Amino acid sequence: MRLLMLGGTEFAGRAVVEAALGRGWEVTVFHRGRHEPVAGVRSLHGDRTAPDGLAALAEHTGEWDAVVDTWSAAPRAVRDSARLLRGRAGRYVYVSSRSVYAWAPPAGYTEDAPLVEGAEAGAEESDYARDKLGGELGAVEGFGADRSVLVRAGLILGPYENVGRLPWWLGRIARGGPVLAPGPRDLPLQYVDVRDLAQWVLGAVERELSGPYNLTGPRGHTTMGELLDACVAVTGSDAELRWTGPEVILDAGIEPWTQLPVWVPPGSDLHDALHGSDVSRAVAAGLRCRPVEETVADTWRWLKDIGDTAPMRPDRTAKGLDPEVEAQVLAATGRGVPGTTP
Repeated sequence: MRLLMLGGTEFAGRAVVEAALGRGWEVTVFHRGRHEPVAGVRSLHGDRTAPDGLAALAEHTGEWDAVVDTWSAAPRAVRDSARLLRGRAGRYVYVSSRSVYAWAPPAGYTEDAPLVEGAEAGAEESDYARDKLGGELGAVEGFGADRSVLVRAGLILGPYENVGRLPWWLGRIARGGPVLAPGPRDLPLQYVDVRDLAQWVLGAVERELSGPYNLTGPRGHTTMGELLDACVAVTGSDAELRWTGPEVILDAGIEPWTQLPVWVPPGSDLHDALHGSDVSRAVAAGLRCRPVEETVADTWRWLKDIGDTAPMRPDRTAKGLDPEVEAQVLAATGRGVPGTTP
């Protein structure tokens, strides 16, 4: 099959490209040229934020079975791409986000949950939720509901991560010593390995799917304890996980999700929204999720290969907890001394 990947040099886009090449597909990537594309693709350059940014695509005579787009800024970029390509591609797959749902979606929410208001296909950049929903509207405007796939992704982890969540935990645990581990240990998590997302996307093209899908692993695919235990195991460090109750962490002013990546307190709106969606539709359509140990091990191997410093998107906030804050909380709870019983 023939795939046009808009982007394709970082994280999710790169994973889609590698998966497509692995299936023997012919791949064209349209990107700004800031990063080297995967070997084996045809490369076209253009900046979708520029007035003539799609010129290389407009002048190219190729046709494709599908377009995959991960854009997350001004929605008009998706709309303009979809308009240009609707007569030259069979299907438009837009990697969106569960952020498009109106806050706060209850645990178990499906693709029919209410969406945020105020999104427009032709809008300039505003906020992440409306930008992603505007991108969905642009894809549907160009290709119609029957030829567009809206991949409402959740937390994405795995090799090439450029957001800083799993890389931060691996780096922190690799340093060893007492580690502030946000509890409870059995807190259920919901995420998707970027490579599993990529395989599902290509399968959706082959199956000629359409419509929205919550695309993340099943609720409780792993737990906070299993995730951090896997980090300890693969790094081989002397890290000692000091499991600490949510109320202690929140009282210390530590921000869930950003300062302690992946973690959000149980019973909160944030946990229901980030780790509680119904993904039965995606599972029925072929989603398969690898064990957390494999995701962690492969991400660590990638980090070691590139020198331990993960690339970071400039449009995403920094992740991780200041070592001094961590030490203060551990000391206040009597858990900062090795050998202390958690």
